[in-house]
Amino acid sequence: MILRPAEAEDLPQLAAFWNGIIRETTITFTTVLKTEESLSAMIKARRAAGREFFVAREGTAIGFASYDQFRSGPGYAHAMEHTILLPPELRGRGAGRALMDRVEAHARAGGAHTLFAGVSGENTTGIDFHARIGFDVSARYPEAGRKFDRWLDLVLMMKKLG
Repeated sequence: MILRPAEAEDLPQLAAFWNGIIRETTITFTTVLKTEESLSAMIKARRAAGREFFVAREGTAIGFASYDQFRSGPGYAHAMEHTILLPPELRGRGAGRALMDRVEAHARAGGAHTLFAGVSGENTTGIDFHARIGFDVSARYPEAGRKFDRWLDLVLMMKKLG
């Protein structure tokens, strides 16, 4: 497995599996599909802010992790929120942990003090994964999101980086 910053060649695979997760699951609350153009713009914006978008590759992109400021404004300059996604069939093989190690190191080097994860309350696998790598549940927001005609809880998890 290769871990590296995302490149243009990764965008088709990233969009394909992210869109599958958007269409079929409550892992993310969004219903807005990703395009290669929207992903490219997101990556450029994050890099301009000193953040990164990492991919795991095994021939093609098999997962990603990225981060950005948790909330806007200077008071939150040291609080980051990440996103990590892998296709369901590729979970449990170590790529997620390796991606998170890379995100945490990059965020810490950039001055981040805390890293947040917003996880769907239905995503028990995601909650368990974050707990195993040192994240603690800091809040549960009942019915914070809505998808597939039902209300979804948001579980906010946090890890201090330094």
